[in-house]
Amino acid sequence: MEIREALDIVRGLVNGVHPDTGEAVASDSPYLYPQAVRALHVAIAAMEFQQERESARRFLPANAGKPWTSQEDAQICDEVKQGIGFQEIAKIHRRTVGSIVARLVHMGTISTKPQPRKSA
Repeated sequence: MEIREALDIVRGLVNGVHPDTGEAVASDSPYLYPQAVRALHVAIAAMEFQQERESARRFLPANAGKPWTSQEDAQICDEVKQGIGFQEIAKIHRRTVGSIVARLVHMGTISTKPQPRKSA
């Protein structure tokens, strides 16, 4: 079941609507008890959050969030040494620029510490 469909059902329950018939549920339905209504609202919020995450994920590169391999680690180090920019490296590996930089920092290839200024 898709999140959108589940959200429609749970929203209907919060409003006292039977999911199959579309009719109002009986006034003594457990769905209308205050604690149940509160729990359904929490469920709706969680499903909306998940729906937004899935929607945002479509805009990320294909390898975003996937584990790094030792071969890919070596390759991005070589690409930095060759002077290839972070943007291009990210495109090559289908990852975000932030993930490339974070991985290089993690491996000690680059540093986030400011370099001391050379005196004249």
